[in-house]
Amino acid sequence: MTAPIRVLVCDDQMLIRTGLVTIIDAQPDLEVAGECGDGQAAVDLAGRLRPDVVVMDVRMPVLDGIEATRLLAGAGVPHPVKVLVVTTFNLDEYVYEALRAGASGFLLKDAPPAQLLHGIRTVAAGAALLDPEVTRQLVGRYAARIRPLEGTSHDIPLTPRELEVLRLISAGLSNSEIAATLLISQETVKTFVSRILAKLQLRDRVQAVVYAYRRGLVT
Repeated sequence: MTAPIRVLVCDDQMLIRTGLVTIIDAQPDLEVAGECGDGQAAVDLAGRLRPDVVVMDVRMPVLDGIEATRLLAGAGVPHPVKVLVVTTFNLDEYVYEALRAGASGFLLKDAPPAQLLHGIRTVAAGAALLDPEVTRQLVGRYAARIRPLEGTSHDIPLTPRELEVLRLISAGLSNSEIAATLLISQETVKTFVSRILAKLQLRDRVQAVVYAYRRGLVT
């Protein structure tokens, strides 16, 4: 029997937090590992409990959700935790900041319970919650803020075919669209994506898109 996905719920509003806990705990494949009401508590609890996914609010006391996400999943964190940011604020700025901080997904609190559960499972599986087109639009909109790194594509440890797949991911294409474009199977695309993430030490497609912008592979 597969172990349940362990979830830490962090929201400063007790009513919302209780609702999230109730929805998650009712699923046979999910388990609430803990709950808290501020970002600092989330960082501390995650360090002790090692959940598979942290469901994180944005606006909270002591430490906000964006900074807590950065401490849990940001660049340089030795043992990053997957974070799903859930907020009432549908602002591009929050989405961008959350993803830049290391979040694997972004969801609004008025989303139906099924979408929340799907989001948790998606993030736990190592995929980004945002669909490819949303990812492309989002990162593209803020591309000017993503400062290019020194070096060129020649410094990237990918084969020409893998670079091609990375560019298509960054252009917002899904696996099926990449398969159709390159005339290969979806399983082959999945293999390429997994290999790209492993070689570049990236967690998901969102990070892959940011990487491609920073390396100047797309503009």
